[in-house]
Amino acid sequence: MTRHDRLSQWTDCVSSNLPHLTKPQATLLALWSFGIAWKRSCGRSTAATFLALLLQQPLANLAQRLYECCLDAKDKAGKKRTSLDGTLCFVPLLRSLVSLWSSEQIALTLDATSLGDLLVVLAICVVYRGCALALAWTILPSGQKREWRREWLRMLRVLRPAIARAWTVLILPDRGLYARWLFRRIVRLHGHPFLRIKAGGICRPEGRAPFVWLGDLVNQIGQRWRARGTAFASPECRLDSTLVAWWGEGHAEAWFVLTDLSPEGCDAHWYGVRGPSEQAFKCTKSGGWQWQQRHMTDPARLARLWLAMAVATLWMITLGSDLELGRSEDWPELPELRALLGLERTRRPRRLRLFRLGWLWLLVQLMQQQPVPLPRRLVPEPWPDIPERLDSCIHHQKALAYAYM
Repeated sequence: MTRHDRLSQWTDCVSSNLPHLTKPQATLLALWSFGIAWKRSCGRSTAATFLALLLQQPLANLAQRLYECCLDAKDKAGKKRTSLDGTLCFVPLLRSLVSLWSSEQIALTLDATSLGDLLVVLAICVVYRGCALALAWTILPSGQKREWRREWLRMLRVLRPAIARAWTVLILPDRGLYARWLFRRIVRLHGHPFLRIKAGGICRPEGRAPFVWLGDLVNQIGQRWRARGTAFASPECRLDSTLVAWWGEGHAEAWFVLTDLSPEGCDAHWYGVRGPSEQAFKCTKSGGWQWQQRHMTDPARLARLWLAMAVATLWMITLGSDLELGRSEDWPELPELRALLGLERTRRPRRLRLFRLGWLWLLVQLMQQQPVPLPRRLVPEPWPDIPERLDSCIHHQKALAYAYM
């Protein structure tokens, strides 16, 4: 198989997953993401040089094509030029992921990251097997005083149609992103908010007159609380919801989470599902595509760069997932990774993140003159089980009831 055949395979994959793109746009996005994946760098010069050597084409031509891929239509020479709108790719990207998903449960996280004091990136990510994939993002200049409410709501509204309403969609913002408007909008979009709040607040459990301090509900390691009620006392903040709380072993404090799920259908330690969300930013920066070394500061151009990185990241994580899941009747050519790495003799389930594992598998396949491995399946890990309430917690709840009567 020639290098052109492999690149054509990847171009066809990008085109089929992003069918709204024109052929030149899909080809350029495939070229750029292919170069990013191979060289583990999102720099245009690095990608253009790699592609020039691979395709035996003039470097100047490829560099100019990648450069124009970042530009707005008005900044390009010639007539009938179009700009690549990354926001129109959010839904097709998520739909391509959902088409590979083997479950009807999915967890989305809301996070913000920064590039020094220049830029702020708001991103919605999908959590998957210890990793996270950014599938919607907004890039803003840093230092400008503005609310992020409009950006978060827009991205949530855009993404939601890509997931069937029958699915359970858990949305877990970062701890600092709690807001009543966010909770209510998530519910209106048929998602399930899971918003962590500070321990210094108060709530009124259902069926009780007075408000109680959150810290009185769970004040010892190992305790749990799950009940309907009203959070916060002030009218502008008050919210009827389910409060779940848990103080886990090794944690400095208890977790207090507000959700619309029933008390019997969730637990506070589900908030730990969002733990891998930082991996999405690590993949874009020092752990992957080296975004922090770029000199580009225009938010619109950077948003298009993020699109190329998102396509490459989804590719690497799906390849790593294939290796971790192992061979099956449909894919007998996959090696038995656990046997090769000795994982069957240890409790440690994962030595390498899926991102790095996928990149290594891509290198091996191409060095062996094999076809380009393409995304095939995504099998998420199940969410944590819902434990029964501890007896000590039940007694503690009864004691609180008498104390506040």
